[in-house]
Amino acid sequence: MKSFPKSGLFQARMTADDGGAVVSQYLGVDMSQEVLLGDEAIGLGAIDAGISGVYAYPGTPSTEIFEFVDRRTKKAGDVHAFWSTNEKVAYEEALGMSWAGRRALVCMKHVGLNVAADAFMNSAVTGTNGGLVLAVADDPGMHSSQNEQDSRYYAQFALIPCLEPKDQQECYEMMFEAFQLSEDLQVPVMIRLVTRIAHSRSAVTTRERRPQNPLRPAKDIHKWTLLPSNARVQYAHLAGKQPEFLRLSEESSHNELKLRGKRGVITCGITENYLLENLPEDHEFSMLSLRQYPIPTEKVRKLVDHVEEILVVEDGYPLVESSLRGLFGLDGVRVRGRLSGELPRTGELNPDLVRQGLGLGERSSAHDPSEEIAKRPPMLCKGCPHDDSFKALTAALSEFEEPQVFSDIGCYTLAALPPLEAIHSCVAMGASIGMAAGAAHAGYHPAVCAIGDSTFAHGGIPPLLSAVQQNIAITVLVLDNDTVGMTGTQRSMATGSTLDRIIEGSGVDPEHIRIIEPLPRKHEENVQVFREELHYKGPSVIIARRPCIEAIKHGVH
Repeated sequence: MKSFPKSGLFQARMTADDGGAVVSQYLGVDMSQEVLLGDEAIGLGAIDAGISGVYAYPGTPSTEIFEFVDRRTKKAGDVHAFWSTNEKVAYEEALGMSWAGRRALVCMKHVGLNVAADAFMNSAVTGTNGGLVLAVADDPGMHSSQNEQDSRYYAQFALIPCLEPKDQQECYEMMFEAFQLSEDLQVPVMIRLVTRIAHSRSAVTTRERRPQNPLRPAKDIHKWTLLPSNARVQYAHLAGKQPEFLRLSEESSHNELKLRGKRGVITCGITENYLLENLPEDHEFSMLSLRQYPIPTEKVRKLVDHVEEILVVEDGYPLVESSLRGLFGLDGVRVRGRLSGELPRTGELNPDLVRQGLGLGERSSAHDPSEEIAKRPPMLCKGCPHDDSFKALTAALSEFEEPQVFSDIGCYTLAALPPLEAIHSCVAMGASIGMAAGAAHAGYHPAVCAIGDSTFAHGGIPPLLSAVQQNIAITVLVLDNDTVGMTGTQRSMATGSTLDRIIEGSGVDPEHIRIIEPLPRKHEENVQVFREELHYKGPSVIIARRPCIEAIKHGVH
């Protein structure tokens, strides 16, 4: 049997599938257990904790949570699972299920929480009825994201508890605790995981499935109606719960303090594994493992009083390190970590970086993968319709001096790379249309943007409405490939005739809603359509319609 390196289950990045039994046999794991991705463990934990619904918008590294719940419950049909239009909608749908007294899981990646922030922040004030758990997958190192945002700050901002699992078993177990906490405390609870847990596998021991809650709609309309007079009362209730949240964190078995020598280490979530991989059992480090927030201040104080220096190891922003440092630092105790330079300020951590932070030197076996593996930058799939769409757009733009194209988030963002180099921005879901409009306001012409069908439904409709109302001269290329291609061909909310009707309903002149088929044999015809609309002095939309080649290949939809 193939052996794995010590850190293999945490460091290996593996794809999600239904092959848990096969992997279990391969690893020699007891078949009473399941070998699961961290995302899958979150999903199974939610199912077994008695959820009645799961809500999400696809986004790496969180996508597999929803997909696992959907697969597992599809046959029984007892859990609502349908992709939402965006993360805000997903959160609001989950909050509605909580209002009805049932348990709901809502999942998204870290930048998706920005989209859901309005509903999320206010749900902490309304509180919950049935358990409501938000699973957020952060992406340190930006493997597939625009930033390294740390969702623990959102939990701190909203004044709600947050759990941060160290492995797949805790991903599963913490779902039971999170739903119970949510119902006991009547607030939403966050589970924060990172890419390395989300996309790595380990054996998980499961338990008997809990029955779903009965339908029990909330009766207190004052709690759920955030008029200022009600909201002030509710916010006071939330503030009044903070000592209880802190007490639970202090008493939690997930926050483990072990006092030994004068050198201290605080780990957060997965980083406990990275630390332990570098230490013998008889080490002399004093350790505090944090996996439940708010930060347990008494346990931190005991560690601070015992040691002379503390290394803070957290995969994400330096939330704990910043809290320890405060404005003026700690008297007599040196705090080290990402802010002091012992650990890198950006990127994800790993056992070797933690080893260096401890001052133990580099492993003699350490290698830089970039020296051994040929670089394979991402690229559009062979036969992708986006390739033909951008070739036609680029040809039409060639008559303008150094034209720029505002793009959005999706497979088509890869058109920024050689050989196409056809787009010049990628900021946030739906931002392409708004940025093109702003450029047009400034006098820039031609103001062109590209957005996918799913992203258009997610965040592109409001800026298009605004552009139409102002009759601003922008050209919007909507790439309709009938799926959410970047994250694995999930369902698109606005494709085909539905997309056409939405765009026409936004007020765009029907004569300037053009539909093209991006194919090599129609290149010249498509170039002419682009040329005509680029010279139009108002809002126009060109829909490039051709199914995703991968979706066709796998028979999706």
